[in-house]
Amino acid sequence: MPKFKLLIAALGIWSTLTIFPIIQPVQAQQWVPVRGGIKFGISGIALLEQKLDVLTFLIVHDNKGGKEEGRLAIITLESQNPPQYLPLNWPKNEDLPIDLESLTTLPGAGEQTFLASTSAGKVYHLQVDISSQEVAILQVFDLPGMAQGSNLEGFALQEIDGKLLAVWAHRGAAQEPAVIYWGVLNLDTYQITLQGSDSLRVPWPVGQVRHISDLKVDSAGILYITAATDNGNDGPFQSAVYTAGVFTVTSNQLQFRENPAFVPLYRLDYHKVEAIELIPGAAGGVVLGTDDENLGSSILGEFSFMLGN
Repeated sequence: MPKFKLLIAALGIWSTLTIFPIIQPVQAQQWVPVRGGIKFGISGIALLEQKLDVLTFLIVHDNKGGKEEGRLAIITLESQNPPQYLPLNWPKNEDLPIDLESLTTLPGAGEQTFLASTSAGKVYHLQVDISSQEVAILQVFDLPGMAQGSNLEGFALQEIDGKLLAVWAHRGAAQEPAVIYWGVLNLDTYQITLQGSDSLRVPWPVGQVRHISDLKVDSAGILYITAATDNGNDGPFQSAVYTAGVFTVTSNQLQFRENPAFVPLYRLDYHKVEAIELIPGAAGGVVLGTDDENLGSSILGEFSFMLGN
């Protein structure tokens, strides 16, 4: 089996005025299939465990049917092996979520806890036990401030200057821009104090594009987004990765500064990327997951750095 293709660690560099992106040429990517079929698309991904030569991720599926359609799964990546896929059962005493579209780790939790959001903005605080393969729902709450008809495809948390930043985004469509919202999450009350919003369009892909199909924020406050075309269940698909801007704290308020030069860091043909995760550490990078509808799901990610290659 080919090793997972290396993706660069630093996708964008901030100066005092702007982002200077590292522009990658269009090239063939070594995508690795995960599962086939429309019920196994990856709509959100978060790092679950990192060992010397193994990465384990929690993923969400955007299914809307009954319990026979999975919501959560674990994917394990090893360099010489195909991905291992392990479905997880939603707790029996909890209502099934409809259309899970994003997943984020809770920073500094010290245990395997995550927050997953639906397209309607309902957030589930989850705890996952790898050894027992059990899932517990700690709390359910709603995101504030969204316009009627919003369709979320990104939700992420990051600690910035002692504040727990929450960022979420309406995906937009074609000429309709995406809308980014941000605020401070109080985990004691599960309340988010909304502090701002901003709209954006990406220059590529074009046509039936979702301007934001997922997002993550790194520890420096840089916002990474993916964008993807939606041309029906059989495609064709295209996707891109961008640095969209940076979050800072000024006068005790979270502020967002948009990237004035939207240049794709990666152009990705044939796949609809709906999930991005940032791998921490000096040799870190990114992992991308796809929801290719009838074509199932695939992974593209950095892996070989852990093997010393």
